[in-house]
Amino acid sequence: MACSSNSIDEEEIEKKEPTPLEKHVMFFDINKDGVIYPWETYKGFRKIGSGVLLSTVASLFINIGLSGKTRPGKWPSPLFPIEVKNIKFAKHGSDSDIYDTEGRFVPEKFEELFKKHGRTNANALTGDELDELLKANKQPKDFSGHIAAKSEWNILYLLCKDEHGMLPKETIRSVYDGSLFEQMAQEKQSKRHKGKSST
Repeated sequence: MACSSNSIDEEEIEKKEPTPLEKHVMFFDINKDGVIYPWETYKGFRKIGSGVLLSTVASLFINIGLSGKTRPGKWPSPLFPIEVKNIKFAKHGSDSDIYDTEGRFVPEKFEELFKKHGRTNANALTGDELDELLKANKQPKDFSGHIAAKSEWNILYLLCKDEHGMLPKETIRSVYDGSLFEQMAQEKQSKRHKGKSST
C-alpha cells in the first residue's frame, strides 16, 4: 500500500512542476491564478519595456488567438482568458519545434536552429537570418501559424537585439526556459531606480 501511495505522490509532484512552455507564459499571469487575461498580458509587456501601442496590440492578438485553444471543451469567453496549464494546446504551426507537443524544451532543435541559420555568428542571429528561419519554418497553407511565429520572433528581435543588430543565443535560450521576461522586467526596474536616484 505504501508503495502505491508514494508513486501517486511522485506523479502528482511531477505534474505540478511547470513545463518550460508554461514557465514561458507564467510571467504574464500577474496574479498567479493560472489564468492570463488580456490586461495581464498588457501589464506584462509594459513591465518588459514595450510601449503602450505594442502592449495593447500584442495583448489582444495573443489572448484572442490563444484563449480558445487553451480552454478545450469550454464555451468561448468574451474575456479571452488563457489557461496556463493548457498552453501546450496553443502551440502553433510554422514554428521551430524547440518545444515538443507537451511544452518541453528540445535542446537538439535549439542547437539545430543556430547550425542552420547562425552563419554570421554561431551564437546569434541577424535580422536577415531570422527572416530566413521564418521562411524555412513556414508550412504550406499555414497562414495563422506563420503570422504567430513572425510576430513572436519580430517582437523578440525588436526588444532584445544588441547594438550590432544581433539576437544573442543566450537571450533566445532564456525565452525558451522562461527566464527572459523576469530578467527584462528587473533590468527595466533597475534602470528606473537609477534614474530616480540620480535626480
